[in-house]
Amino acid sequence: MNRRAKLEAQLEADPRDSFLNYAWAMVVAGQGEHQLGIDRLRQLLEWDPQYVPAWFQLGQFQAQVGDTDSARQTLVRGIEVARRAADSHAEGEMRGFLESLG
Repeated sequence: MNRRAKLEAQLEADPRDSFLNYAWAMVVAGQGEHQLGIDRLRQLLEWDPQYVPAWFQLGQFQAQVGDTDSARQTLVRGIEVARRAADSHAEGEMRGFLESLG
């Protein structure tokens, strides 16, 4: 069973697990299915808006598909979430990526 299938099986048992949804989004995006990854991260952030890594990855995926306006908006929100969570590393990464988008 490949990683994607394993994650899907785990998600059947716990469909709202933030880490499993994040991991699944990373796997499918890594397989070139960026829109599926974007959709899953958006869904994840609806029920767990404090899941800091999802903000950064969502912004990156949006930029990869050419939606830089959405990527900027996502990163601005993610920076605020990271700041409130005192996650200076994630905040700095998102800030740097946001600046690279111009």
